[in-house]
Amino acid sequence: MKIKKSQFVTSAVKREQYPESDLPEIAVVGRSNVGKSSLINMLLNRKNLARTSSTPGKTQLINFFDIDGKFTLVDLPGYGYARVSKEQKKTWGTIIETYLKTRKNLLEVILLVDLRHKPTAEDVEMYKWIKTYGFNGIVVGTKYDKIKKSQLQKHVKIIRDTLEMEEHAVLAMTSTMDRYGKYEVWDIFNELFEVNGYDVHFERQQS
Repeated sequence: MKIKKSQFVTSAVKREQYPESDLPEIAVVGRSNVGKSSLINMLLNRKNLARTSSTPGKTQLINFFDIDGKFTLVDLPGYGYARVSKEQKKTWGTIIETYLKTRKNLLEVILLVDLRHKPTAEDVEMYKWIKTYGFNGIVVGTKYDKIKKSQLQKHVKIIRDTLEMEEHAVLAMTSTMDRYGKYEVWDIFNELFEVNGYDVHFERQQS
């Protein structure tokens, strides 16, 4: 099955604003400048379904996207933007944590990190949250095209060590510039559906 239709459903801040749905959900989360919207658009073969902002940290809502009526892809608020108050940062944390704690049909939360940089303290905290709430701790590194191949393993080791990832934990790598890693992410999605007992499988999404 290939994607025929992907569409925005709603934005939410509070639990009562979440869409009523039994569809499996996969969420992505990361720093406000990690390239989350660009990755979502690449995965879905869309140019601007997930809106990118010229001001990092501006969009602080949970955005739900219906994918062919088969599953929901969830874009969690970006965190870590420096030019916001401590109170606002606390609010963002509450929005994300409430979703992780209460969304029953959530299969997995995938943490995005910039391959070029050591994960921040907030990345580490987010990864611990994801693990605490019973998820696998799948990490997707963005901006693969910005890393020299000779330096790649060094950067991968820094990320794994900083997040204290287990040996078997998945770290996939992507680049929205050349669509690198797109198929690997879809393979991860398909495996999540299978192991959780959902009869959902997407063919490799051709560019």
